[in-house]
Amino acid sequence: MGSKQVIISVFVTLISIFCLCIVKSEAQLKVGFYQNSCGLAEFIVKQEVLKGFIKDNGVAAGLVRMHFHDCFVRGCDGSVLIDSTPTNTAEKDAPPNNPSLRGFEIIDNAKASLEAVCKGVVSCADILAFAARDSVQITGGLGYDVPSGRRDGRASLSSEALTNLPPPTLNVNQLTQAFARKGLTQEEMVTLSGAHTLGRSHCTSFSNRLYNFNATTSQDPTLDQFYAGQLKRQCPQGSTNPNLVVPMDPFTPALTDVGYYRDILANRALFTSDQTLITTPQTQAQVLENAQNQFLWARKFSAAMVHMGQMDVLTGNAGEVRANCRVIN
Repeated sequence: MGSKQVIISVFVTLISIFCLCIVKSEAQLKVGFYQNSCGLAEFIVKQEVLKGFIKDNGVAAGLVRMHFHDCFVRGCDGSVLIDSTPTNTAEKDAPPNNPSLRGFEIIDNAKASLEAVCKGVVSCADILAFAARDSVQITGGLGYDVPSGRRDGRASLSSEALTNLPPPTLNVNQLTQAFARKGLTQEEMVTLSGAHTLGRSHCTSFSNRLYNFNATTSQDPTLDQFYAGQLKRQCPQGSTNPNLVVPMDPFTPALTDVGYYRDILANRALFTSDQTLITTPQTQAQVLENAQNQFLWARKFSAAMVHMGQMDVLTGNAGEVRANCRVIN
């Protein structure tokens, strides 16, 4: 090969490496992604979350949970926001999400406001990630920078929510495996479970612990007796009301704090998947550490939310930016 051919070959190789680097850099989420294209994006989302929170402080818990449920199915692609059609039952109408997920109107309002000033720029997946962060901050948790640049997915299947979202009946080993499949550690699982300090649960999600625990006992023996009695009054056996709810944390249900971990240590956790966190030495130590140090847990929670928010994201030219978060373009 002549010297001219060598130079051309090296040049082509360098160009290829440069192009690959560009593609790779574009495929990464980054803080301030909309700084030039829609500088007020995060401010606009926060204003809508605040307005919704003033009307109903329960939407904060709803938005945090919605982001989690979005990321665990197909990655953080806004697929949980898509409405069902006559030919497809979407994620939001799967039993783990319906009727318990709430806050969709906040995302709709934020999207409408953003479309008015930055048409076709900010994805629904990013709006949801911003809204979850704002909800944590509004309720007393730490604010954190949200890397953005997600694109919206084009599919939403009820069946995938059923197979990917961990139910409230899992034990600690099953939970660890479910989170590991999503690239999250056991410590991150314990940390993110702390989101259950916010919001409410339908009685149907834990009534088995009160009335039908196993073949030998009707009530879960790990459940504090006084708390069990309180729950039975709130969720009477045989009730046909599907809308009965109780707070996840009976003392501070509207605050992002470590009350959840203190509840676990006092055997007042609502779900089996919460109480199970003190059944191994490793997870019990984390529960105790979190219960004793609000700031430490808040820092870990912020970091875990950022990590979870980067799960299987669509970037670059993948997916789309929906004009309406409920409908594929």
